[in-house]
Amino acid sequence: MELEKEKNVLFSEITANPAPLGLMGFGMTTILLNIHNAGFFPLDSMILAMGLFYGGLAQVVAGIMEFKKNNTFGTTAFTSYGFFWMALAALNILPEMGYGVPANSLSMAAFLFMWGFFTVFMFIATLRISKALQVVFGTLTLLFFLLAIGNFTGSTLILTIAGYEGIICGFTAIYAAMAQVINETYGKVVLPIGEVQ
Repeated sequence: MELEKEKNVLFSEITANPAPLGLMGFGMTTILLNIHNAGFFPLDSMILAMGLFYGGLAQVVAGIMEFKKNNTFGTTAFTSYGFFWMALAALNILPEMGYGVPANSLSMAAFLFMWGFFTVFMFIATLRISKALQVVFGTLTLLFFLLAIGNFTGSTLILTIAGYEGIICGFTAIYAAMAQVINETYGKVVLPIGEVQ
């Protein structure tokens, strides 16, 4: 019985870092959606599929893995933003299937504002984690509020600016993800993330 307990403890401690998966799901999907917001191509099934599966499902999986690692921040961030992407895809898919009417600009502004409000508090938590995550969550906070204002006012200019800012946000998440993968693989800091001591 004692040996079995030790074996369980040993195996529970040897788990992969799920943060790069969650950050990549978030980063790549954010870039693709914001290339659309910047006006380069229409919202189509490519973005919706990314939102459902890589931005959505992959982040939820990463959040569940963070739960197993006893990481409250990672669990909250990845499961929340994973379900954000699923909800955003559903907002576009459900009306096409005859379930409800499409969201109008006012309801989208409220939706995006609430996600910006949530992200402000997540940003505050990053002040104890790393500089890389501070940049990710800082740019994400700005992105949500720009999109909310753009939807509320109907300003194409603000939505276009949000698109470019969102592309930057997505790339900061990819950097944070790949820095962790490369640093763990090499066993040293190759790409700095500015961990808070």
